[in-house]
Amino acid sequence: MKNDKNKKDEEVLSEESLDVTSDKGPDLEDAMDQVEDVEVVAETETETIEVVSLEKQLEQKEAELKEQVDRHHRTLAEFDNFRKRTLKEKDLMYEKGAKEILEVLLPIVDNFERAFDAVTDDHKEDSFVKGISMIYKQLVAALKEMGVEEIEALDQVFDPHLHHAVQHETSDDHDESIVAAVYQKGYKYKDSVLRYSMVKVVN
Repeated sequence: MKNDKNKKDEEVLSEESLDVTSDKGPDLEDAMDQVEDVEVVAETETETIEVVSLEKQLEQKEAELKEQVDRHHRTLAEFDNFRKRTLKEKDLMYEKGAKEILEVLLPIVDNFERAFDAVTDDHKEDSFVKGISMIYKQLVAALKEMGVEEIEALDQVFDPHLHHAVQHETSDDHDESIVAAVYQKGYKYKDSVLRYSMVKVVN
């Protein structure tokens, strides 16, 4: 009888143990779920922080890249301006040097022309005169090739930008402000006056 009673007591205790376990089971699951939720939230917050950090780094790198690109563009612009300025200065120096040389050569051209004016008709066919004439023509051709042009003056309207009036006269043969005579030829080098024409102008 005692054995049967002990068996019944053990069964009751087992059932009570099962009931206790079954009662506490849902609380443990809820706790586990809450832990998982906390972990998910923590993981999400961590990922959010990392994303924000990466976005800030990206913005910083983009700003640095933009600054580098702007600096590169400014450097290219400065170099291009330097190159243009250097070429312009080089052209001006070349033009200035060319003018100085041409101004020295013009009196030689004048002397050639004075010499030809002094040659009489009897000597125009002399070999010496013909040789000098060939040298003169070669010199004039070289000057023209360099960009030197004679300024037209005779019978032209007086232009103070091209002509230098050294004498005035009243004449019925010419209209007013017309160049009646040229005392010294003027020349242009490209677009600038190399030497003004010395002329006589009709009032």
